[in-house]
Amino acid sequence: MKADAAEALEAEKRKPAAATANERIWREVVSWFWVIVAFLLIEGTLVQARVIPSGSMEDTVLVGDHLIVSRLGYDAGVPFTDWHVPLWRNPKRQQIIVFRAPLPEEGNPDFIKRCIGVPGDHIKVVAGNVFVNGVRLNEPYTVHEMDAAGTPVENYPPDSILSIGGGVTTKWTADFSNHVVNGEIVVPPGEYFMMGDNRDNSRDSRFWGFVPRANIIGTPLIIYMSIDAPDPNEVWGPGFAIDRFETYASVFIHPGRVRWKRLFHTL
Repeated sequence: MKADAAEALEAEKRKPAAATANERIWREVVSWFWVIVAFLLIEGTLVQARVIPSGSMEDTVLVGDHLIVSRLGYDAGVPFTDWHVPLWRNPKRQQIIVFRAPLPEEGNPDFIKRCIGVPGDHIKVVAGNVFVNGVRLNEPYTVHEMDAAGTPVENYPPDSILSIGGGVTTKWTADFSNHVVNGEIVVPPGEYFMMGDNRDNSRDSRFWGFVPRANIIGTPLIIYMSIDAPDPNEVWGPGFAIDRFETYASVFIHPGRVRWKRLFHTL
């Protein structure tokens, strides 16, 4: 009996001491610290989730499409700040790209467009057909309005940038003629010319000029969710957090709003 009691006492001594309240709090703090570090690393250097608020890339990307965007090799930064650095990968012609639009007066919003011209390219648009370095691009992804073939946005560059109408920035109005050679737009070093697939409903490089390499964020990989909201302009745009939450909640009642066929569609 004495031996059993001694063994029980020894076993009790070997038991780890119960963690104090401070130790438990510290463990939680450390655990959450590493979760936050992992999030910042993934969001800042690998992938980001984005939702499409406008129809400028229809029918390739629809309003309400939720995308996973790869930043790997394109850009690295600290989430929720303006600090970022460009990396080694560069956009390719006809690749879909997410970038910070060079619109400082509008807060440099993030856009998604297709890269049409890389540095050194000579670009001309004739009746909606894009020619790069004298060769017509094969663009089965584009959408055109029937009555727009004769408009300046479908015949670019125009004789006067002011003929395009509203949406042209003051900076591009001043710089435009400096980049036109023999009726073609020449893309300068370190910059890119972007256009939306919905050609007659896209405010893009035709309106505000080139995109610097430093503004490139990445390229979309996959559509992980797509929702056809009743009022998309008041849901997916910035500043509509409550409306967006209500839209997500409504999917459980109206599952038909999910575009199921678009889920996991690669871009």
